[in-house]
Amino acid sequence: MAGKLKITLVKSMIGRPEKHRKVLRGMGLTRLNRTVELQDTPSIRGMINVVSHLVNAEEKTDEAK
Repeated sequence: MAGKLKITLVKSMIGRPEKHRKVLRGMGLTRLNRTVELQDTPSIRGMINVVSHLVNAEEKTDEAK
């Protein structure tokens, strides 16, 4: 799990519990349809698991190889 993950916020955080909002802000997702690239670590995977109903996550493929 040394690659990167591409995470996009696809549903609004309005009306969601504060815990979900803090997780999203911690990942750098502040607006709808914003995409961030984060390291693929167990802690990031856990954060994605908490808000999986609000985000789309996919493994980034390295096309330069």
